[in-house]
Amino acid sequence: MSHSPRARSLLSTLLACATLALATPTATAFDEAAAKALAKQNDCFKCHAVDKTKKGPSYQKIAAKYKGKPDGEEKAIKNITMGQKVKLEDGTEEDHKIIDTKDPKELKNLVQWILAQ
Repeated sequence: MSHSPRARSLLSTLLACATLALATPTATAFDEAAAKALAKQNDCFKCHAVDKTKKGPSYQKIAAKYKGKPDGEEKAIKNITMGQKVKLEDGTEEDHKIIDTKDPKELKNLVQWILAQ
């Protein structure tokens, strides 16, 4: 079966798009085990849990806060690397603990996992 040049061009474009879509990592391409290990190593679970409020908000609440915001990931990374003041669930404020890693890939992985909750 022979296709016109236009049909072949369209087919080529569609195949290229499909290949690119399959090859592009998704927004949830994070390493959950590594993220949890980094969180545990830094005592994050002392103040946070995935689905319940502790001293700090749950990761689900944090994810909801930043959901759909183009700078959400950047702001979350800033919160865990700058030691800035954060408001706790009881209304008090304290400096957020700084994560003990300077590796941007580890930080991004942790934040992507948190924001996926």
